[in-house]
Amino acid sequence: MSPIIRECERLGLDYFILHTGQHYDFNLDGVFFEQLKLPRPRYNLGVGSGTYAEEVSKTLLGVEKILIDEKPSILLVEGDTNACIGAGLAASKCGVPIGHIEAGLRSYFSGMVEEINRVVVDHISQYLFAPTDDAASILWAEGIPESRVFVTGNTIVDAVLQNTSLEKQTVEKDYILATVHRRENVDNRDRYASILEGLKRVSKELGLPVIYPIHPGARKMLLRFDLDADGIRLCEPVDYQGFLGLEKHAKLVLTDSGGCQEECCILGTPCVTLRDNTERPETVEVGANILAGASADDIVDAAKVMIERKGYWRNPFGDGKAAEKIVEIIRKQNV
Repeated sequence: MSPIIRECERLGLDYFILHTGQHYDFNLDGVFFEQLKLPRPRYNLGVGSGTYAEEVSKTLLGVEKILIDEKPSILLVEGDTNACIGAGLAASKCGVPIGHIEAGLRSYFSGMVEEINRVVVDHISQYLFAPTDDAASILWAEGIPESRVFVTGNTIVDAVLQNTSLEKQTVEKDYILATVHRRENVDNRDRYASILEGLKRVSKELGLPVIYPIHPGARKMLLRFDLDADGIRLCEPVDYQGFLGLEKHAKLVLTDSGGCQEECCILGTPCVTLRDNTERPETVEVGANILAGASADDIVDAAKVMIERKGYWRNPFGDGKAAEKIVEIIRKQNV
C-alpha cells in the first residue's frame, strides 16, 4: 500500500491510514513506517495475533466504528489478509464503497483462509483493481461486471522499484533464502517437518547456506512440534529493505509467500514455491517460479532446476505505475 499512500500525499488528497495492528513486532510493523517514511496511521486497532475468528471479528468491530465516525467516500484494502476481509465486511455493512487492490487472484484451494478472504472481498467490492489480464478474466468469469474491473498492474512492482535503490546490501555472498510461514504449512507438523528436511537437503546438495528469517508464529510451531532445524540458518524477521536485499542477491528463494513469488519475479531471482498451488500463476508461466509442494524430494529437485535460471523472464505485473492508475481511476469515478 505504500505507493498508494505516496500518491495520495503527492496529490494532497484527503485520506487517512487505518492500521489493524495484526502485526505488532517492530520488524513486521513499525519498521515499515520508519524506513518507507510513511505518515503514522490515524488509527491502530491493536488486533494482535489470535485465531481467524478473533482477528476478523476484532477488525470488523473496530473498523465499523471508525467508518461510522469518519464517513469516508471509499475504503481501499489490499490482498487477502484477515485485515482485508474484516475491514471489507465492515465497509459493506456501513455502505462505504470498497476498492480491492490485487483483485482476481485465485489458488483454487479453499483450504487456505486467504483464498476465502480474497474471493469474498472481490464479490463485495465496487472497484476491483486487477494486477493482470488473467486476474481480470477470472473476475469476469465469476460474474463481476466488467465496469467494476480495472487492470492496473500490481503496486508491489511500484514498491520494489521505489525501494530497491534503498535496499540494504547483504554481507552474504552465496546463499539461498527461505521463508515459511503459511498456516497450512507451519501448523501441520508433517508438512513443516518435510519442508525443513527439504531445506536442509537443498543446502547440503547445492553447497550453499539456507538463511531462514523465521516469523514469530512459525517459530512458535517449530518449538511446539519440537522440530529439528539444524543445518538451516535461522534468524529474526528482517526489515523490508533488508529483505529486498536478501531476495535480490540470493542465488535462489524457497518460499510459501505470495508476495515473495512476485518480488523474485520482478528482481530476477529464481523462486521455488513450497505449496501445492499458487494464486500467482504468471510467475510460473514466465519461468520465474516452480511449484514444489512440501515433499523434501520435490523441493530438492525443484531447487536444482531453478538455481540454473537467472532473470531471463519478463515481469508480468506491470510497469511500476499501478498506484498512479488506481488513484486516477478513483478520482475519475468522483468517489
